[in-house]
Amino acid sequence: MLTGFNIMKKLTPKNLMSLEEYHNCRNNFRREVLEHKKNRKVSIGVDATLYFEDNLTIKYQVQEVLRIEKVFELDAIEEELSAYNPLIPDGTNLKATFMIEIPDVDERRKKLSQFIGIEDRVYALIEDEKIFAIPDEDLERSDEEKTSAVHFLRFEFDKNTLSLIKNGAAIAFGIDHPNYEFQNKTIPLSVHESLTQDLD
Repeated sequence: MLTGFNIMKKLTPKNLMSLEEYHNCRNNFRREVLEHKKNRKVSIGVDATLYFEDNLTIKYQVQEVLRIEKVFELDAIEEELSAYNPLIPDGTNLKATFMIEIPDVDERRKKLSQFIGIEDRVYALIEDEKIFAIPDEDLERSDEEKTSAVHFLRFEFDKNTLSLIKNGAAIAFGIDHPNYEFQNKTIPLSVHESLTQDLD
């Protein structure tokens, strides 16, 4: 089903299934997306995870929103697409949902107050160069008291870095916040191959 699928192409209403079509194939589509996502997740330490987005992951999110909210009017569909399409990579970048995942509510509240600004300190490491992500371009998700548990990040690469990645250069991800400092090992080959498909 993914054959010939352009993972960088922005979504239009024509790319989406009607509510009835989606209802009929939702289980199979969900399995496909979950399998796809296995190679698009990178943990950074115990509490932080990057979930890399592309056309397929965003299509699934949009279809789920339309299903839950029973949206079928074209104007409302286009409004959802305008919110979600910026999360699809553009060929020179990787885009990810960055989540701070702490199950205990009290512990999460405490750490979010300690992690203010963490979204500015997430980086990709390629051949010893740290490339810091650009966070939350749609709206601010931190204040003076705490950061959010969810942020949207863009890792933008120049031509040289794009060439290095596409030619197999190792990639690692890390955070160098004062209260959360961790760098993972080089990402697995399967993840590297999946993320490379996001790049022109």
